[in-house]
Amino acid sequence: MATAAAALYLLPVSLRRPLTSFSKKGNNGGRNGIKVFAVFGEEERGSLEKRSTWEAIFDVEDPRPRVPHFKGKFLDMNQALEVAMFDIQYCDWRARQDLLSIMLLHDKVVDVLNPLAREFKSVGTMKKELAELQKELAQAHKEVHVSEARVGAALDKLAYMEKLVNERLLDDRRSDQFNSEAQSPSISSSSIETSQNKLPRRGLNVSGPVKPYHPNLKNFWYPVAFSCDLKDDTMIPIDVFEEPWVIFRGKDGQPGCVQNTCAHRACPLHLGSVTEGRIQCPYHGWEYSTDGKCEKMPSTKLLNVRIRSSPCFEQEGMVWIWPGEAPPMATIPSLKPPPGFKVHAEIVMELPIEHGLLLDNLLDLAHAPFTHTSTFAKGWSVPSLVKFLTPASGMQGYWDPYPIDMEFRPPCIVYSTIGISKPGKLKGKTTRQCSTHLHQLHVCLPSSRQKTRLLYRMSLDFAPFLKNIPFMHLLWRHFAEKVLNEDLRLVIGQQERMLNGDNVWNLPVSYDKLGIRYRRWRDALERGAKRLPSTKQDEYL
Repeated sequence: MATAAAALYLLPVSLRRPLTSFSKKGNNGGRNGIKVFAVFGEEERGSLEKRSTWEAIFDVEDPRPRVPHFKGKFLDMNQALEVAMFDIQYCDWRARQDLLSIMLLHDKVVDVLNPLAREFKSVGTMKKELAELQKELAQAHKEVHVSEARVGAALDKLAYMEKLVNERLLDDRRSDQFNSEAQSPSISSSSIETSQNKLPRRGLNVSGPVKPYHPNLKNFWYPVAFSCDLKDDTMIPIDVFEEPWVIFRGKDGQPGCVQNTCAHRACPLHLGSVTEGRIQCPYHGWEYSTDGKCEKMPSTKLLNVRIRSSPCFEQEGMVWIWPGEAPPMATIPSLKPPPGFKVHAEIVMELPIEHGLLLDNLLDLAHAPFTHTSTFAKGWSVPSLVKFLTPASGMQGYWDPYPIDMEFRPPCIVYSTIGISKPGKLKGKTTRQCSTHLHQLHVCLPSSRQKTRLLYRMSLDFAPFLKNIPFMHLLWRHFAEKVLNEDLRLVIGQQERMLNGDNVWNLPVSYDKLGIRYRRWRDALERGAKRLPSTKQDEYL
């Protein structure tokens, strides 16, 4: 039974002690059949003296006197949640105490090394004191690592509890409706069966023609190009939210973004050239700076003319623009690969699908063994159950049974880290258990209502020599296009049916969690909600 097997896993890390058995049959002490076996112990440890200057950080009440007490060996789900919340409070308090230990020991080391103190101590005494302090510091650092492990275990438990609750609530909802309809004499058994079969999980309505993009979706920094593609004498034309823009470098070498339309006769500027940091129209030679001002008009008097420009910035090898009307945010989020990774490929593609459908696809891994049978998922077995484990309100998590971590970053970015162990035999591995990894960045820039500009960056934490192999970038691009083409034939078909009125999110299931959260985030953003679901509010507003 899943709930019985989960019992030991759900014990609070602050109170757990070894058990020889942790479950038994019966129906006592639980609600709706969900039971959690709890054993409470106590961790004895002396408190540390606090310094007044640190009180704001470390003056946190010890939660252990408030440990939940319940009768019996089994807890219902509400009681189990209370235990988990206590666990989080304990982990916070314990981590603060461990950090305080290190800070106090650091002060002791400073005191021992104080020149004034050395005048009254022999060298042997000082060596002995320092050796003892070194041992204490080593033990304190060990306790910090234990606290880190406790926090990780507590978060894993909460994600697991959420899964149990969701599955139980779904079963209860189906059972309750079936029972209520079965008790009604006016409903036949056939209609009961039909009604029960039509009990979907709560879906979303994503159907019909794609609506014009909401202004709120434009008020973000968007990566639009890789820095390596933007030379001093080149231009990159882009469409963003159905508006044409062109990117080029100015006199100072910094990138700028102006509308891709000459103010004179509406000629596309990207057909021209870059001259001395100005973009020159190929029709009559008018030249514009990166702020949109026309600085040169051959064969006529110079007029005060300006075309639209967009805030543009370069960071960490990417060029960003702000297409919205609201004032730009002061900071641009970092998209660097994790520490230890080297970038091996940066690829740009123009795709004939709406960017939301592409994000839906990238946030779904359950399709891999059915769709990508000739590329990276070749040889993958079809698991009996695919799960995406994530915090209750987060946009990131990890796939089970695949060693893949994934995250959605508003407004249109997907991060993923893949643990590479034994291709075709990924079950039973997590990214942490794998020794080598592939990191991916997907940016799905909305070009128009049925087109997306995809920026793809691939990084590895192994085989750095691959960067030096000639034409290796062509091989990476070939492989990326092959994988993407396996998806495109399906997503293009989805788009055609969606435009004709079919709902592409009609019946979501458990492994659709991340895609659903993206859709709900986008719906809330377009409604102008004060708080956006599943995001850190201060980070994205």
